[in-house]
Amino acid sequence: MKDTSPSKAVYRGMKIAGVDFVASVPCVNLKELLSLVDADPEITHVPVTREEEGVGICAGAYLGGKRPALLMQNSGLGNSINALASLNGLYKIPLLMIISHRGGEGETIVGQVPMGRLTPKLLDAMEIPRFAPTLSEAEKIVARAWQLAQAAGTPTAVLLDIEFWRSS
Repeated sequence: MKDTSPSKAVYRGMKIAGVDFVASVPCVNLKELLSLVDADPEITHVPVTREEEGVGICAGAYLGGKRPALLMQNSGLGNSINALASLNGLYKIPLLMIISHRGGEGETIVGQVPMGRLTPKLLDAMEIPRFAPTLSEAEKIVARAWQLAQAAGTPTAVLLDIEFWRSS
């Protein structure tokens, strides 16, 4: 039987997509996924301090022949808007963004709610395709999100809300 851990489903999707470079900003929901990435000898993992730093490093990795992903929390999307628009958008650099989508229903930290509400609208305004898979869809959607990013030369976002992380 296939492991139904949310983190492992996302990880398997990343592996199917051939992701071999990951920049990350810590988030409690991404903790297990970050451990899987860290332990994988086929993936170069670069922890960063700010999301836009990760966007730039992933752009350089792509130009160097890698398939990059950025693992982050949605609260950092605002930090990366300019880099996503003026670097990735302008120069058609693909990026898979795996985003822990905080601030939705069931959120216990009130400070997460405003950005939680705005995240889909910001992605739409930047014309960044977004997906919000269920656990059973995650592996396939993550792989498809990278394929779209590469084909269209755009960042793509996979939003994983609180219910996704609670499922298994």
